[in-house]
Amino acid sequence: MGWKDEMRECARTLEDLGDRLQLDEGARSRMSEILERAPMAVPPYYLSLIDFDDPEDPIGRLAIPSLREEDQSGSLDTSGEADNTVAVGIQHKYRETVLMLSTNECAMYCRHCFRKRLVGLPDEGTARDLEAIEAYLLEHDEVTNVLVSGGDALMCSNERIDSILGMLAGIPHLDFIRIATRVPVTLPSRITTDGELRSILERRRAEKQIFMVTQFDHPREVTPEAAEAVGAVLGLGIPVRNQTVLLRGVNDDAEVLGSLFRKLTSIGAEPYYVFQCRPVSGVKSQFQVPLREGCRIVEGAKALQNGLGKSFRYCMSHVTGKIEILGELDGGRMAFRYHEAKDRADLGRLLVREVSDDQAWFD
Repeated sequence: MGWKDEMRECARTLEDLGDRLQLDEGARSRMSEILERAPMAVPPYYLSLIDFDDPEDPIGRLAIPSLREEDQSGSLDTSGEADNTVAVGIQHKYRETVLMLSTNECAMYCRHCFRKRLVGLPDEGTARDLEAIEAYLLEHDEVTNVLVSGGDALMCSNERIDSILGMLAGIPHLDFIRIATRVPVTLPSRITTDGELRSILERRRAEKQIFMVTQFDHPREVTPEAAEAVGAVLGLGIPVRNQTVLLRGVNDDAEVLGSLFRKLTSIGAEPYYVFQCRPVSGVKSQFQVPLREGCRIVEGAKALQNGLGKSFRYCMSHVTGKIEILGELDGGRMAFRYHEAKDRADLGRLLVREVSDDQAWFD
């Protein structure tokens, strides 16, 4: 099945899931309200990975809505993206990096998404005017790379992907381009069955170095199909790096997380970051792991790796910057460091803070 056929057969409604979910009439009504503000889309491939006999299946938790999402505590913009927006669909938070929201669509709408305010909804916040983006980049020669994200950058049409990469490849002071996509995980056929896409990536890679950044969150996502997609990208001369989100009920176990990292390094997707789950409305209450517990899980998983598998950083994408979570100290304190900072005076700054056992974020 080609990737477009798969997308046409995505499960988008409760009816599409049939009798897989055992819900009474009241629960179905409540779930329908959740889907109005946070849409569902699950391609047949990813649906096949879910064990519906297990109500707490970790793959299911990533893809299928839950009544836990009724808890709207938290924020819809936890990292200050609105304040960093310099043009429609363009964010410039860190001096050297510009973030481009290329689309509001994903192959699958992850239940822990931190852009629930945008993804799967009307695309008012996505970048459409490539000439305006090019003009901004030409005026800011301090920018050395652009992260093309969304939504999922590879859910753009091949023509649009080619246009975006071509425009960026022509910016002389960019050292490289990053493509943020989860299709190797959720819709590997987007890569493996689309020779035109691979040709575009290979051609543009010859003009400017490209990196692909993806997100595997559980070892059961590392399937032969996913490995084939990663291998196809690597074969184009494009390195693949992985960002995992630490998630309650999914990978909040050192053995599970450690197994994920080992599988990733075995297929050539280098572990890059582990991110603290953000306190997003509808996400915070069901997926966040407290910082102290998270540190122990991550360190336990790291201990199971070889040197290459230990190279990732455990971070939180805070409104003030990307804060690396270094470890626990005596007296209930933890050590942190600014890996990236909105205020460049904070770059590299060490922080020592008292952190309670249930604290999962900084206000």
